[in-house]
Amino acid sequence: MGISKDLTEEDIKFRYLNEAITSKGWSKDSIFMEQKVKFTDGKINLHGNLVHREKPKFADYVLYANKATPIAIVEAKDANHSVSHGLQQSMTYAQMLDVKFAYSSNGEGFAEHDFLTGKERTFAMDEFPTKEELIERYKNEANDGNGLNKQELSVIEQPFCTGQNIFPPRYYQRNAVNRTVGAIAKGQNRVLLVMATGTGKTYTAFQIVWRLLKSGLKKKVLYLADRNILVDQSIQQDFKPLEKVTHKIDYSKDKNHLEELGSYQVFFALYQQLIGQNDAKNYKELFPNPDYFDLVIVDECHRGSAKDDSNWRNILEYFSSATHIGMTATPKETKYQSSIGYFGEPIYTYSLKNGIEDGFLAPFKVINITTNIGDEWRPTKGQKDIYGNEIEDRIYNNSDYDYNIVIEDRIREVAQEITNYLKSTDRMAKTIVFCADEVHAERMRVALTNANSDMCKKHPDYVVRITGSDEYGKGKLNYFISVSSEYPVIATTSKLLSTGVDCKMVKLIVLDQQIGSMTEFKQIIGRGTRLRENEGKTNFTVMDFRNVTRLFADPDWDGPIEIDPNYPAKPNETDPRTFPEDTDTPPSSTNAPVTHSKPIVDREGCQVMVVNKVVSVYDADGKLLRTESITDYTKKNILDSFATIDTFTSKWKELKKKSDIADMLKERGIDLAELKTSQEMSNVDDFDFICHIAYGKKTLTRRERAEQVKKRDIFTKYGEQARLVLEALLEKYMEEGISELESLTVLENDPFRRFGSKANIVKFFGGKRDYLKAVKELEQSIYNIA
Repeated sequence: MGISKDLTEEDIKFRYLNEAITSKGWSKDSIFMEQKVKFTDGKINLHGNLVHREKPKFADYVLYANKATPIAIVEAKDANHSVSHGLQQSMTYAQMLDVKFAYSSNGEGFAEHDFLTGKERTFAMDEFPTKEELIERYKNEANDGNGLNKQELSVIEQPFCTGQNIFPPRYYQRNAVNRTVGAIAKGQNRVLLVMATGTGKTYTAFQIVWRLLKSGLKKKVLYLADRNILVDQSIQQDFKPLEKVTHKIDYSKDKNHLEELGSYQVFFALYQQLIGQNDAKNYKELFPNPDYFDLVIVDECHRGSAKDDSNWRNILEYFSSATHIGMTATPKETKYQSSIGYFGEPIYTYSLKNGIEDGFLAPFKVINITTNIGDEWRPTKGQKDIYGNEIEDRIYNNSDYDYNIVIEDRIREVAQEITNYLKSTDRMAKTIVFCADEVHAERMRVALTNANSDMCKKHPDYVVRITGSDEYGKGKLNYFISVSSEYPVIATTSKLLSTGVDCKMVKLIVLDQQIGSMTEFKQIIGRGTRLRENEGKTNFTVMDFRNVTRLFADPDWDGPIEIDPNYPAKPNETDPRTFPEDTDTPPSSTNAPVTHSKPIVDREGCQVMVVNKVVSVYDADGKLLRTESITDYTKKNILDSFATIDTFTSKWKELKKKSDIADMLKERGIDLAELKTSQEMSNVDDFDFICHIAYGKKTLTRRERAEQVKKRDIFTKYGEQARLVLEALLEKYMEEGISELESLTVLENDPFRRFGSKANIVKFFGGKRDYLKAVKELEQSIYNIA
């Protein structure tokens, strides 16, 4: 007799699958069921001014060969589906989780897809493979049928580092670690990992190091970076479980205590410390044996060490016998600078697109802002700058401003637009303003300080310049990136914050520099992608004053990485697609103060104003989903429902609950309260605001409507206590809106408590029915005012 077709998927799991799997020796430690295996968080979507998550992805069962290695996915379907109906879904999840065996079942049997052989089969419920059988098949079929070597087995069986303050790896981090340690165990000596900013590259590196050290496969590790903050963040955070065997190299101290270095296993170093002044090759003095390290990790490997002729590359070549792991969000590929050319094809890639789709990274919208001089500005005949020097007569545009000429009023206008946006959203939203150079960053700091003098009066570090040569600003960097520290709020910079720095709470990225390099563009966008939902960060905004976001339309935004053999034509030729300071050189040279003189034009010489703003929402591929003004979007939605103001007014009067309109709009992605705040109209009634947005009517504040009602003296027919209640309701309306009048629960709160219980209050009107009638009359009086 067959299985009842009435059985649900949950019934099938409970009655049949649990028994079929556990009876084959799969212990509870090896089986993780749906509630434990949510492996994505669910994509965050931006719609109108609302944010909502899609459902996360769950697998019904994930079976583990050991604590570090998932080996099979099982998907269940109800009895109305065939045995193999869930196999495609199971295979999709298996590919995401790097699992080699996928199964589906409807309770009558199993369907299997073996990724190692490419074959499929079906079998009875009592024939599910044991854990030992699957592990043996995996061992035998891996490596194209050649099996696993002893090193692979030892490192595969080594668990991840776990602990009270160590979160378990996400599925893609597990994949990256497992693939890397597996490749190294096979003897691969150059490994490239590509992981988007904000997806935990350093945590992944730590787990790789942990498992390689604990398995005995590696004994001495060198972790290379080019900025102090990258080293310090790594030591203090992700690598903390290894702190007893970790050492940060300081050449001036370590050269006198060489014998002490031997007690450490994991060394962190800046290239600059190992190279030394004038290419002194300090690394040879500290480590005279080039075989000292058996593992070298290169953080942000798209920068200096990717260049063939870099003195940083010399460090890698000196320790060439070690395994080298390159980690980056953006491999750099040109004829003369190649991450792939050195490390090989990425062993694993987890892109910005993947991160946004899975809900681990924050989505974003783009505000493109055009000024009246964006495309061209030409000085009048004989026009002089503030120094009295004649300005070269030619057409200037966005690629010139702050690079070849300074337009003071443009800087003021940019600062004002940034300020207006923050005022309409959140004055305390962490903001990075990317400027042309350090001098421009200082001018922008001054302009932003003046535009936000009220905030700077409260705290002088509301706006700070954080650049390579600014010691004060660099001293504030840790406070800026801290989740718990409110100040600084706005950081102006040129290059220092463009890469590597973990800016968890940044909600606004302002582009006021020319960017021709896709590598740098991706790195800058990556500054905003970290999610901090508990602290209120679910998405971020890019404000673009130079049309840099045209690069979203470039196929390289999230496309395949290719080496262009013809670019650049000569090693020393300036890249025609980059702009001044658009390099990836170390901070010491990148952020050197700009000393060449530029003409400076004051407001008398050139007045600047914003002439257009476009809000765009992109998908994870960088494809334009839609361009929208939230007010236009709201207007369209209202007009779709209520073609004329008379239609809307009639509907409004008919509604028992006025909040139904706000709820309807919320379902379409429009939060009226938030939109009113952004328009600085929080004191306006929903009715007036909708009429203003959709039909262009002049607004009345709630206070103005309430004052008109008071003048009409409509409460005279009620007793004294009832009049006091109605007056309190009118005050409540003025403060919080009409929704406060629409529920009896309002009578349970202040200021109504002084009148007694809710039951007592309605007695003033002769009962509940008459109370509701009085409230309805009050509402009509409020909206009968033109």
